[in-house]
Amino acid sequence: MIFKCPGSQKFSRPQPEEIKCSFCGEKIEIWTDETKIKCPKCKKIVTRKNSPACLDWCKYAKECVGDEVYKKYLKERGNKNAK
Repeated sequence: MIFKCPGSQKFSRPQPEEIKCSFCGEKIEIWTDETKIKCPKCKKIVTRKNSPACLDWCKYAKECVGDEVYKKYLKERGNKNAK
């Protein structure tokens, strides 16, 4: 059995969350593996305020969540090493 840390679950098993649009105050559904979403009301891009996740520093992150999820995370965070 491969161990997966509890911090990676929000990436490997995303869950919906509700946040407020910082522009118009509309409640928006965003998934735990997403960092940005377009507000359905005002059409502006809302960015989730994220603190560093285990995927930012753990040397096993790529193996833990898988290559596809890891690359998506790096791309959304604006990491230039995401290919």
